[in-house]
Amino acid sequence: MAERQIILADNQDISRLGLITIIRNSLYGVEGLTVKELNKRSELIAELKENPTSVVVIDYTRFDLGSSDELLNLSQRFPSSMWVLFSDELTEQLIRRLSVEQQFCMILKDDTAQEIITALKCALTGVRFLCHQVTNLLLTPTIPVEKDDPLTATERDVLRLIALGKSVKEIAVERNSSIHTITTHKKNIFRKIKVNTVYEATKYALRAGLVEMVEYCI
Repeated sequence: MAERQIILADNQDISRLGLITIIRNSLYGVEGLTVKELNKRSELIAELKENPTSVVVIDYTRFDLGSSDELLNLSQRFPSSMWVLFSDELTEQLIRRLSVEQQFCMILKDDTAQEIITALKCALTGVRFLCHQVTNLLLTPTIPVEKDDPLTATERDVLRLIALGKSVKEIAVERNSSIHTITTHKKNIFRKIKVNTVYEATKYALRAGLVEMVEYCI
């Protein structure tokens, strides 16, 4: 395995500490492997300029990035880097968008430690990896939407934005609301439509006609 650096770009303490533990226990035998924790976009860019072949483990929704577009722009700016997108906010839209990008591995925060280790090892060797949940999502039939829509007009609009790949932070800015308010809307939406993940909520939005398929796939 080639000598590489792993950059942890996740401002959620418990996720970052968990990753450090996994790396320490499973990957520290890799000769020359170093790990660096960063908190800001400017620090990440500076580090990638210095070490352009780094593996970046990132939850873009909890890092100093404005949107998924900014994430993609950074990956294109540093084509020798590999990116492990480690999040519980991945939407089907974003997954489809990244399907042609060989720089990205995708794993969810509730994946097993073994899958996370596999993703890191693949990234270190320049090979992309998709966890089984991401893979299975694209193969699972969509569920029908109930005829009686339980959502309010505001909740329908928030769900539409979620289905379009917007993060809670982006939705809050777009709707001129607080992050707390949007988070509460999201929890209520998931409870009302009986889903547990962004993927399932996106499927609901598509079936309900809140998002046009053409708009969704762009």
